[in-house]
Amino acid sequence: MHQQQHPFIDSRLRWLAGRQADAIAHLHGSKKYPDIFGIVRFFQCAEGVYVVSSFKGLPLGNGACVLRIFAMHIHEGGSCTGNESDPFADTGSHYNPKKCLHPFHAGDLPPVFGNDGRAWGAVLTNRFSVRDVLGKTVILHANLDDFTTQPSGNAGEKIACGVISRRNA
Repeated sequence: MHQQQHPFIDSRLRWLAGRQADAIAHLHGSKKYPDIFGIVRFFQCAEGVYVVSSFKGLPLGNGACVLRIFAMHIHEGGSCTGNESDPFADTGSHYNPKKCLHPFHAGDLPPVFGNDGRAWGAVLTNRFSVRDVLGKTVILHANLDDFTTQPSGNAGEKIACGVISRRNA
């Protein structure tokens, strides 16, 4: 069967493959989830920002029909510190400069689908620029975002965190 070419998609994939990220966040799991490691890269382009994420060491689901899905958000705080009950408490709330309801915060991102402890995903968003999110944090939550509950989608505990910095990767 002949596969149809998609010029926009093909050109965007080539563009991403050929450049370094404008910003990056290295995510590390909390003490409870020490095996989690992730990298989230941010690429500024004319259409907005490509956010490309990669994870390993994610918690596994129990059973053949249980897929772990994790919420991922940009938070307004600039530190992955916290306290005993919330190791990433200092990340604050979702990045939401226009005071929108959830899931329309600028920092609301699509979910991460676990695949035997690994995940990869990419999204194009025009809700922020790379410059807007520098110094903010990326949080991976233990649960799927329900896209309804205010203010944060009932996403559960924060299991991994990384600060967004302007470093090429």
